[in-house]
Amino acid sequence: MASNIFDLRTRVIKALAHPMRLKIIDQLEIDQERCVCELVDALGCDQPLVSKHLAVLKNAGIVTSRQEGTSVYYKLKTPCVKKFLDCIDHVLIEKLEATNEELTRVIDRR
Repeated sequence: MASNIFDLRTRVIKALAHPMRLKIIDQLEIDQERCVCELVDALGCDQPLVSKHLAVLKNAGIVTSRQEGTSVYYKLKTPCVKKFLDCIDHVLIEKLEATNEELTRVIDRR
């Protein structure tokens, strides 16, 4: 059973592991729905591409959707997704700061 949770986590993380899907998440909020057409405009991509990536996010349980007439509206299912991405940003910042410090040491040795 313990390995199953890791498999499930991996599926969610894989759904996040694409630049377009991260851009979509950046455009979505918990309490505000966005129509696919709005996402297409905001991202400057074709509708089929955006819809394909939204389907991956929905299948992973990251977003939820609602249809109204011919329009489909999406929103984040849980706010912790953005917190998870904030955590990743902190990791990147720390890595960049460490790299910057190392470069400074190398330059100072010259």
